[in-house]
Amino acid sequence: MSVPARQIRARFSADTITVYQAYPPQIAVPAVAAGRFVAPFKRERMTWIKPSFLWMMYRCGWATKPGQERVLSIEITREGFEWALARACLSHYDRDLHGDQTTWSRQLKTSPVRVQWDPERSLHLQPLPYRSLQVGLSGEAVERYVDDWIVGVTDITATVHRLRDLLRGGDAQAAAADLPVEQVYPLPDEIGVRLNASPYDPGDA
Repeated sequence: MSVPARQIRARFSADTITVYQAYPPQIAVPAVAAGRFVAPFKRERMTWIKPSFLWMMYRCGWATKPGQERVLSIEITREGFEWALARACLSHYDRDLHGDQTTWSRQLKTSPVRVQWDPERSLHLQPLPYRSLQVGLSGEAVERYVDDWIVGVTDITATVHRLRDLLRGGDAQAAAADLPVEQVYPLPDEIGVRLNASPYDPGDA
């Protein structure tokens, strides 16, 4: 069965969704200790959250890229996540959604959230023929993320290293068995349209 082109796949419960970020130790360690982001984390910068574990692994190179040596699993409220998506603007112009480029440009400048659909990644971090959502938070969205949405912050770097070592050792089966189980997130229809997501089908979950 073919996978729809644009879906959010994530770990989630009735109330929360898990997203991932990677940081240097000087940001990650205080965040884990505080259960939220604190200095030297900078609220004035855009911060990108990623629901897909393997896309995060692609981005950080299994926690080997400079400045991304610690991978954090961050549990946030679904209410906050959907607040962000309901106010998001695609990072690229889409004629079918925006009508004209001026309208899109204006929306991009005023929205506190931008999103983009990037190719999902395989266990070996190769691009797949369907996409995963990345969410960039700025301004009010960052403030809400840090102060209101975060339920817990966990350093999963040791797990990331173990999975990387299994792959390097040729045991892809064991690595795959230990991946976080992600399901299709049930986006409300109005948000799905805003993000140009594939229609949600409960059979995909």
